[in-house]
Amino acid sequence: MSQAAVCEYITHLKSLIEFERDEQRKKAIGEIRSLSASERERYGRAILNLYGRVLTRNLKRVVFRFGRGNEIRTDISSGDVVVVSNGDPLQRGFEGVVVGRGSRYVDVEFTKIPDLDFRKVRVDLFYDDTSFRRMEENLDSLSRHGMKAINLMFGYEDVYESNQENIEPADKHLNRFQIDAISRALGNPDFFIIHGPFGTGKTRTLAEYILQETERGKSVLVTAESNIAIDNIVERISGKMKAVRIGHPSRISPKTKSLSLDNLMKKHSRYLELDELWKQIEEISEIRDANQKPINSMRRGLNDDEILELAQRDVKSCRGLSERTIKSMARWIELNDKIRDLMIEAERIEREISDEIISNADAVLTTNSTAFVVDRTFDVAVVDEASQATVPSILIPLNKAEKFVMAGDHKQLPPVVSSFQAKDLEKTLFEIFTEKYSFKSCMLPVQHRCNRTIAGFPSQAFYGGRIESHKSVEGISLKDLRLVADNPLQKIFLNNSVVFIDTSTIDAGEMQKRSSRSFYNPLEISVVKKAVDELLAMGLDAERIGVISPYDDQVRMMREILSCEVKSVDGFQGREKEVIVISFVRSNDSGEIGFLRDYRRLNVAVTRAKRLLVMVGDCTTLSLDPVYRRMIDYVRNNGKIISGIPH
Repeated sequence: MSQAAVCEYITHLKSLIEFERDEQRKKAIGEIRSLSASERERYGRAILNLYGRVLTRNLKRVVFRFGRGNEIRTDISSGDVVVVSNGDPLQRGFEGVVVGRGSRYVDVEFTKIPDLDFRKVRVDLFYDDTSFRRMEENLDSLSRHGMKAINLMFGYEDVYESNQENIEPADKHLNRFQIDAISRALGNPDFFIIHGPFGTGKTRTLAEYILQETERGKSVLVTAESNIAIDNIVERISGKMKAVRIGHPSRISPKTKSLSLDNLMKKHSRYLELDELWKQIEEISEIRDANQKPINSMRRGLNDDEILELAQRDVKSCRGLSERTIKSMARWIELNDKIRDLMIEAERIEREISDEIISNADAVLTTNSTAFVVDRTFDVAVVDEASQATVPSILIPLNKAEKFVMAGDHKQLPPVVSSFQAKDLEKTLFEIFTEKYSFKSCMLPVQHRCNRTIAGFPSQAFYGGRIESHKSVEGISLKDLRLVADNPLQKIFLNNSVVFIDTSTIDAGEMQKRSSRSFYNPLEISVVKKAVDELLAMGLDAERIGVISPYDDQVRMMREILSCEVKSVDGFQGREKEVIVISFVRSNDSGEIGFLRDYRRLNVAVTRAKRLLVMVGDCTTLSLDPVYRRMIDYVRNNGKIISGIPH
């Protein structure tokens, strides 16, 4: 019975992957079809009127730089999959990966030169199918380690009691809760869960745990959903062990590139041998390309062997082909065969160097998806952001290790799932195990980010009042930054840690654009701009201010007029700023707040600020929801509520 249930569950996961893949593809294609090119550019989903040129090129890839004279403002960034076209991306577009971006250009990598007119290019954000394929293939080839994780979900596997191991931490600034988590994780032979709410030093704790395991001779695979999370861990363990960072160079932080697989390969003793092979391949390729390529229209029905034989016999002509053309095609075929053999040899050496580096590493760090291509098993898998990983995603690293440690916070952002039919993917392994095996988990309760007043509401609303503020941050405020307050609003910002600007009295109604499911609120935008302008006038640097909205259309419109960083809630996960301004957008008579009711996103939004949290919204609309009503009451009792547009 247990085996049948597991097989049925794996089949179910595959169907969910397919639903989500179809939804993301349909969404990407639907956006391109329903919006004009100029609308897509305005929404940050496309870049128009670009001209292109080759930036770098070798036999494996080519990078084009697409630029223009006026500034580019877009959501497209390094690592994104894009479709490049001359105006019709769905009919004649070429997929590539963004590897760099400037204010007036975007660099895109292709496996071969796209057949385009490079004088008028359009670049569209698209979806990436790679992670879906890897999740499916992993489910088709689950090892005993991956099957063990699924069996644990169903309660079909024996679970060991949580033990503790004495440690001498290298990081002397860890608190007793972090040390306890590391000690218990080390003492568990099968799995352990670290619940790390906002600002509680989850990354720091994981870095010390990884170090402790490697010092005990264990090999560790470290993964997360995002490259940013992995790079944060790499920075903390750099120089303390033999670590390798695997991933596409465009997705790796410049700070951690020294530990990237590409960089370590260049330092290997055999790299000169490999480099010589690639130079030889390029030289032969230039000679080959000077000859006639035997395309179908030139062959006249002749195959490679027949062309080579005709050339060897010095045949003067055949099927309308001159002796010179025949010999030129034969030379192309001979050189191409040589290139193919040399490439096979180069790729073999490349693979051997890569395998050697990876097999000799104490820790290998990459995303959940990219872990699929790591051909090695490990003693331990450490998965950060586990509360944001779907079950098929997290099973990729878990499939490669005897033991695993999951870290995350299921009270913050869930996995991003677009398909309604795939909503089951929002229930994560982290959440399931936290509920089922609470005796094998611990929470880090001391936060080092926000002052006490900012941390108070999320602690009460989402963590049962268990979050403590460390003494180093509990009293921090804007006053510490020696800002100047010259008017009433500035004085309110200076003397409070939480401020709510209520727009219910100024008819700040929500709006929707044609063909958009998102919302925006023009009056709230003007209020946010006023708040940001006053903060700047007080002497606060723009890079210390973050503006958040749960609605993409509001984000895009605010970006056009604000000099500080503006992102969605998801875009600020794991981030912090001295001041955060939140625009809630929703304002209607029916009290409809849509997906603002996802309180995990509210938790993320209100815990990004260190010294001042400014919220802008319609108190009447929001107060119809019990959690938002509690939040507004909290601000009323612990901060300041301003009614209308502040002056």
